[in-house]
Amino acid sequence: MRLIMLGAPGAGKGTQAKKLSDKYNIPKISTGDILREAVQQGTELGIKARTFMDSGQLVPDDVVIGIVEDRLKWDDCRNGWILDGFPRTLQQAYALDRMLERIKMSVDYVFNLEVDEDEIIKRLSGRRSCESCQTAYHIHFNLPKKKGICNSCGGRLIQRSDDREETVSERLKVYKERTEPLINYYMEQGLLKKIDSNEDINKIFEKICSYM
Repeated sequence: MRLIMLGAPGAGKGTQAKKLSDKYNIPKISTGDILREAVQQGTELGIKARTFMDSGQLVPDDVVIGIVEDRLKWDDCRNGWILDGFPRTLQQAYALDRMLERIKMSVDYVFNLEVDEDEIIKRLSGRRSCESCQTAYHIHFNLPKKKGICNSCGGRLIQRSDDREETVSERLKVYKERTEPLINYYMEQGLLKKIDSNEDINKIFEKICSYM
């Protein structure tokens, strides 16, 4: 079972990918995670990626694809995998298709998690995290016992700069420009499944599993 999770920032891709990974015992592969792993391990591609990351530049698609290809060859991917948040552009999707053809793999499903824009802004702008232990909270869904204070360590709760409402709006604009074209791309291939993700996490998960 080989899956791609699509959706705007805050749509819940990572949450659903983790639940699917646990249920079906297949790895959740996030490009951010595997880029960091490759850098830490000092692989040839990891060293290349680090030069871009250290200078604050985006890692080029060919380097990202190479790192994804290396990861898909691990033994734990034999029964399937979940790509979380990748590809992000049509160019990456084309490169992914070429790479999968080269290693004789194919995608079974592409799930697009659809959420109202107002709900996404509420979800992301309400996130808070402890500046000491990184425990996550939310001003609407997961309040700490004491306002602004972490339950676990007593640290101060902060809002990440990329979760501020004006930044979230800009992230959504970029998503629409760069990533939404992927929806049509995978729909034309007959792979896309639209999932209404305005509901409860477990109901969303049930919907996704109903396609398996």
